Amino acid sequence: MKILAIFFLFIQSQLLLAQTNIQGVVKGQSGETIPGVNIFLKGTYEGVSSEIDGSYKLETTLTGEYILVFQAMGYNSLEKEISLQGESLVLEVTLREAINEMTAVTISAGAMEASDEKKAVVLKPIDIVTVPSAMGDIIGAFQTLPGTANVGNDGRLFVRGGDASETAIFIDGMKVANAFGTTASNVPTRTRFNPNLFKGSFFSTGGYSAEYGQTLSSALALNTVDIPLRNQGDLSIMSVGGGFAQTLTSEKNSITASANYFDLSPYQGLIRQNFDWERAPFGWDAEIAAKQKWGKSGMIKAYVHTESSGMKIWTKQPDSEGRGQLVDINNKYTFAQSSFKQIGKNDWSYYGGFSYSNNIDDFKIAADEIRNQNKLFHGKMAAVKSFSDKFSIKTGLESYFIRYSEQLISQDLKREIVDNQYNLFTEADYYLSNKLVFRGGLRSGHSSLANQTWLDPRFSLAYKFENEGQVSLAAGTFNQMPLEELRIINPTLQNTKAEHLILNYFINKNGRTIRAEAFYKGYNNLITFEGQRFNYQKIEQTGEGFAQGFDIFYRDQKSIKNTDFWITYSFVDSKRQFARFTEMVQPSFAPRQNASVVVKHFVGKLKSQFGTSFSINDGYTYHNPNLPGQMNSKTRSFQDMSVSWSYLPKPNLIIHLACSNILGRENVFGYQFSEQANDNGIYEGRPIGMQAPRFLFLGIFITLSKDKTANQLNNL
Repeated sequence: MKILAIFFLFIQSQLLLAQTNIQGVVKGQSGETIPGVNIFLKGTYEGVSSEIDGSYKLETTLTGEYILVFQAMGYNSLEKEISLQGESLVLEVTLREAINEMTAVTISAGAMEASDEKKAVVLKPIDIVTVPSAMGDIIGAFQTLPGTANVGNDGRLFVRGGDASETAIFIDGMKVANAFGTTASNVPTRTRFNPNLFKGSFFSTGGYSAEYGQTLSSALALNTVDIPLRNQGDLSIMSVGGGFAQTLTSEKNSITASANYFDLSPYQGLIRQNFDWERAPFGWDAEIAAKQKWGKSGMIKAYVHTESSGMKIWTKQPDSEGRGQLVDINNKYTFAQSSFKQIGKNDWSYYGGFSYSNNIDDFKIAADEIRNQNKLFHGKMAAVKSFSDKFSIKTGLESYFIRYSEQLISQDLKREIVDNQYNLFTEADYYLSNKLVFRGGLRSGHSSLANQTWLDPRFSLAYKFENEGQVSLAAGTFNQMPLEELRIINPTLQNTKAEHLILNYFINKNGRTIRAEAFYKGYNNLITFEGQRFNYQKIEQTGEGFAQGFDIFYRDQKSIKNTDFWITYSFVDSKRQFARFTEMVQPSFAPRQNASVVVKHFVGKLKSQFGTSFSINDGYTYHNPNLPGQMNSKTRSFQDMSVSWSYLPKPNLIIHLACSNILGRENVFGYQFSEQANDNGIYEGRPIGMQAPRFLFLGIFITLSKDKTANQLNNL
């Protein structure tokens, strides 16, 4: 027994001698201790967790070479090689924050996203098509967002004191030329594309990525739907026309074909119009969209859209009798594009494509017959490399081919310009932590027609607070070639320039979104001229200007049951010397104060969504030749209250009724004055108003599918 006791004491002493104590404290990069860190020897079951103060102590009888692992949610794993020899080890370690999409800070200065793919977005695709005042138009919905101005007699997108030509539109990353339908002066237009095509959008009010160029104020990037959910046919019967779309889909590919026709003549025969139409607007369009999955992680998309439209309108002159001048417009338009995305090996990804736009306008004004044609080819190839979860680089090459011609058919005269533009862009994102990210980029360009090369530096910085709110700063230089209708007269015109500075606060939490942004935009090399379109003279680049102000956006989906609403307010102080003005003036398209409210409420028992939107601004400036100075007068405030009712009596049937300006306010957008004074020395003028006091829209949308549960909202 004595021998056995001595034997056990010997074994115990050897075990105690072989035991290793590993201890220390786990901290973060800022020096804070991290509790709950999993600490274990790789390939074994031996491990502990750090205490509330970050301390840990691991005891083991193992010997030899091992790897000690430190793991914690939100941090990068850390591995250390250690040698276990029965001696105590003290290891003080520092874990670096892991960057992940759900918790990391993102660049928000100037950026507003509408998608279902990211956590922090302003709107979803379905929000765009259900804004009452939009009447199904994409741009109409964006006019309720901060930074935009509602210019009711135009219909295009005006952003922070910039002209509509300063906003570029992209579909799946490819440039769209002539994205709006051709129209007569003071007759509002719409985008050419069906909102049901798109799964999301990225709308920038400034300070945007180096990937986008040739636009001074804004970039609107629209992303099309991937593979649709099911086979279905969609029939649309509307108060202004109708259409049909058929979708065929499988697991790896799909194709959608559609055709639409509209004619406002029957509608205008029932509803009184303020415009003198000889032939109300009419037209048709057809399109095909195809998608194909490529390998395990790629997608190829192709899209073709073609349309034809026309109108005839009498434009009354302020100092003349009768109906005035007859303007006859016919437009033919084609847009085609193909794009691809592919995730490669070693954290590489690739995307790109090409697009083709061809717009032909035929005008008959009095005895003159004029044809304008604008062609654009755009090709892009880009690659993104993630070197780590903190650092990535995007770089790409673009090529633009532009051909623009004007033809005076009645006199057999024609002129044309051709420009090749080449662009190289590169941009890097570096996450210093989950709370701090820096983005820097450069965009270079060259125009063969202007014989000009330029370089645009841009950067953004964003910091995230503990309450999940974040602040962003963005700045950069932006270049844009003048309009082709000016370059065809003076091909040596150089880029117009803008410099952006933006400070942004953004928080999206618990169904509520707050976005506040202050901005400054300076302009140089703006175009000045005398005369008017088809007769420009003395074209120079001596203009300049600025726009400064702030935006506030609040959206709430939680406070009121079954109710979603957002409120927007924008203040813009904008002045510029441009066009025919010889001094700094406030542009007519830049009201100083703009506000909007959108409310949507769903009533389950009635299977209905009721909506209302209200937009207001402080009026539009205009030039009154009877008063001294330029842009010396201002209209009263613009106000529009619109309402809508969407009724779903069956899963595959939607009835939508909407009415704009339901209160019938007589909005005035400016005044048109005669070129010559009358016998009393007065320039006679007439108001530029609305096409009609109200616009009433009724649509019946029927979806034909095998299970009879699908509708046209499926893909939004």
